[in-house]
Amino acid sequence: MRDKIYDCITFFDNLLMFDLRYNILKDKVDYFVICESRFDHRGNPKKINFVKHQKYDDKKIKHLILENPFPKDTSIWENQAIQREFLLKSLNFAEPNDYIFFSDPDEIPRPKILDNFQLKKKYGIFMQACFNFKLNLFNPYETPWEGTRVCRKKNLKSIDFMRQKVKSKNLKYNFFRIDKERDIELFNNGGWHFNNIMSPSDISIKLKTFAHTEFSSDEYSDEKVIEKKINLKEDLFNRGHKYKVVKINKNFPKYILENIDRFKDYIIK
Repeated sequence: MRDKIYDCITFFDNLLMFDLRYNILKDKVDYFVICESRFDHRGNPKKINFVKHQKYDDKKIKHLILENPFPKDTSIWENQAIQREFLLKSLNFAEPNDYIFFSDPDEIPRPKILDNFQLKKKYGIFMQACFNFKLNLFNPYETPWEGTRVCRKKNLKSIDFMRQKVKSKNLKYNFFRIDKERDIELFNNGGWHFNNIMSPSDISIKLKTFAHTEFSSDEYSDEKVIEKKINLKEDLFNRGHKYKVVKINKNFPKYILENIDRFKDYIIK
């Protein structure tokens, strides 16, 4: 019997991205694990947004809810780590040799790589093509994006460590550093990072609530500013990045190719 694959994410409110994720990966993944908190990373109460639709296989979805508020003396980054570690502690249903994939919700591994998946090193990083605002608005500046991480359950001591310390640049070190992980396998052409595929108002809410507080000011999070950046195909954070429209082709997920009309609002022709 093959080792199971658990696709794990922390969740805020992007149901469109989960629906995309589910339909791209459902035939390759044994379980989707969605970890949601009743508080955002700034400590403010939030409603539970994830909904198990009838179109999903309920047996494949495990929805975890962090009920308790974050400690008052912790930072936003620490609260993000607390939610991630709650997810890890809740994975008591996974076997030691099962594969734990962890992604931000908009990082989707290429399903073909998951066929008969075998990890040769302790950790794996999926190097992903980056798109911003629209499904086919390519971001060459942040491609390849170091997105989805994976390791076996028995080797996973901390999800936050796996995200923060498992980096491709570690492979270039010619000396040992105890705070870095070098036993890493890279999966090139490893999927897609569909970043900020949402309305200007939703992007604004995201910027005002996520961990990067330096981008919460009106200079970045004002809806009109965001809308202008989208129309100009420019980076939100004034780094001089210009994005490129590309054709939807076989390099995109099959599910998108088969549902072009459904995603027409998120595709530039």
